[in-house]
Amino acid sequence: MTTVERDVHDLTEQRFTRMRPFGGDAPPPIDTSGLPPGPRWPVFLQSAGLLRFRHRFVPYLHRRYGDVFTVRIIPGGRPLVLFTRPEHAKEIFAGDPEVFHAGKGNAILGPIMGEHSLLLQDSGEHKRARKLLMPAFNGHALRGYEALVTEVAAAEAAHWTRGAELRALDRMNAVTLEVILRVVFGVTDETRLAELRPRVNKTVDISPAILLGWGYPALQKFGPWKKTVQNQHELDQLIYREIRERRAAPDLAERTDVLSRLILIEDGGDALTDTELRDQLVTLLLAGHETTATALAWALHEIGRSPEQLARARTAALEGDDAWLDAVMKESMRLHPVIPMVVRTLMKPATVGGIDLPAGTTIGPSILVAHSRPENHPDPDRFDPERFLGHNPPTNTWIPFGGGVRRCIGAGFSLMEGVAVLREVLRAWDVTAVGEDEPKVRNITSVPRNGARIRVTARA
Repeated sequence: MTTVERDVHDLTEQRFTRMRPFGGDAPPPIDTSGLPPGPRWPVFLQSAGLLRFRHRFVPYLHRRYGDVFTVRIIPGGRPLVLFTRPEHAKEIFAGDPEVFHAGKGNAILGPIMGEHSLLLQDSGEHKRARKLLMPAFNGHALRGYEALVTEVAAAEAAHWTRGAELRALDRMNAVTLEVILRVVFGVTDETRLAELRPRVNKTVDISPAILLGWGYPALQKFGPWKKTVQNQHELDQLIYREIRERRAAPDLAERTDVLSRLILIEDGGDALTDTELRDQLVTLLLAGHETTATALAWALHEIGRSPEQLARARTAALEGDDAWLDAVMKESMRLHPVIPMVVRTLMKPATVGGIDLPAGTTIGPSILVAHSRPENHPDPDRFDPERFLGHNPPTNTWIPFGGGVRRCIGAGFSLMEGVAVLREVLRAWDVTAVGEDEPKVRNITSVPRNGARIRVTARA
């Protein structure tokens, strides 16, 4: 191992230690006597229900306990209070960011994303990081990225064969990964891409049990936990190498990828460090890769279940009707939420929905319930892009990107990418869903259990 490789190895190990989810001093006890009702099951079972079986567990809790309920999760039975009404979501999203901390609620991702991650920062640090990243995702930047997304999507569709049965999730993951590596990392060299792809996929494709293992270092000496740690070391070596070489690139000032833009930024005269760049890159990589791929996979599967939906989407693709394809993406995100909830941890006592909540409590709107309430979305089990044509549903009833000052910075990029990919796929192929599908939990996200299988045929 070279000196540079040893330095990167040490940085990775330091991150694992510093960002261990359940490390540090035990948090102060929370008075849970006044919290909303919830199951009295053992903490481990409640945690398993939330992490592994959320699509049945959370709706059950809503039916059993009403619009607000409490789940107790590891470590130590810490309370998580879930809210399900749009007025509750509005209060939470509008909460004082000095009190309603989102970073602590995402702590389980700390060893992977790092302390500088936009998802893990709060207060002034989050405001600074968001300000630095925002120019890379404004309207002008998105228009510049669209041509590359279209190119990648068209190349993917060109490789499909007539009558083939595909796992839409796998193919869409390949597309969105390629887009992220090219748009965010600015990597175009095929050798570099071949090194990055498998390590990124191994980072994304992990179970909740592996995520929990980050909190228990003893596990990391065995089996899948050991492999996950090794993969993180390998990915870090590649990312830091890319950062170092990009700093020295002679065409740095002319490049438009996110990494190059961030390297050129000076905040108060100080450039971002390699560690800060690494953490933001991994955040954008993980947050913008699988989430969009999953929404696209479900969209293709839903279109393929209905000849009417297929005909409408095909016409939109051929005629450049991006508004309809945008509505298809939004309805896919509504019907099949990729993320189950939006969480905040209270740094001081607060009141939400008339309920007094003590400091230390984690709270949040349930996306799963909000997207399936009939009063929010009539006939909620039906795939109907018309809901989003020319307007959005009432505020805080559709929240796949969260809300408030923490709304996902990549929301516009995700929808732009989804529209471009659907356009290119449906210009080339008709799709038919193969069998039914249902969600399953993978890491913190939900994906189609069977991969959203489709059959592709030449356009009729």
